[in-house]
Amino acid sequence: MLNHIRVDCYSGHRGEETPRRFWMESRCVQVHEVLDQWLSPDHRYFKVLADDGDIYILRHDPHGQAWALIFFNKGPRKN
Repeated sequence: MLNHIRVDCYSGHRGEETPRRFWMESRCVQVHEVLDQWLSPDHRYFKVLADDGDIYILRHDPHGQAWALIFFNKGPRKN
């Protein structure tokens, strides 16, 4: 899965962007918690828990300033 998305970020004191919300088409998803983050030679990755209870992995290309959704895991649903 690789879907380009729009992401709003918070830039901390070091200027590193951390996702706060993102849009999949017209749907806004709020980031509840950043569970993990890591670097590769060309990208930054964020594993986030969203307000819908689902887990997403977002990839940021700092050179092209592009974001992509690369993984989605549906969280447990309460009955």
